[in-house]
Amino acid sequence: MEKTLPPIPVKRYFTIGEVGELCGVKPHVLRYWEQEFTQLRPMKRRGNRRYYQHHEVLMIRRIRDLLYDQGFTISGARNKLQELVQGERDRRKAGVVPLEGMEAVEIDQEEFDAAMHQDDNHNNPEPQPAAARTVDPSQLLHLRRELFEIRELLTVGR
Repeated sequence: MEKTLPPIPVKRYFTIGEVGELCGVKPHVLRYWEQEFTQLRPMKRRGNRRYYQHHEVLMIRRIRDLLYDQGFTISGARNKLQELVQGERDRRKAGVVPLEGMEAVEIDQEEFDAAMHQDDNHNNPEPQPAAARTVDPSQLLHLRRELFEIRELLTVGR
């Protein structure tokens, strides 16, 4: 009896009430999960108000699935989550970058290393064209995710 969760809107921060509605979990449960799962660290502002980011909402949905749908205990879900996080780290080291809800992107490790160390070569006094400058891969992945989310929002209205 799986309840379909609403799509996550394109926003930078979500309140605990919004996250509760997006994930089908009450706010007091979210506060408890923060104590049990070290991966959940929402930003706290004035009056200790919690603000969650998109990746944390996805993490909460994953935790909810493990606990409610797959029947894990808190301890079992914590261990499973740790395995998933370690698996993602291993895949990144191997050059495979997973994107939530999208296909994996293969990265040529030699090209990546060359691009990352391009700025280390200070012997070249000539300025590089904008296309040759290195870009933080995590910024590109974040931008790509945002673009896919925008595309989804645009196609839903059709």
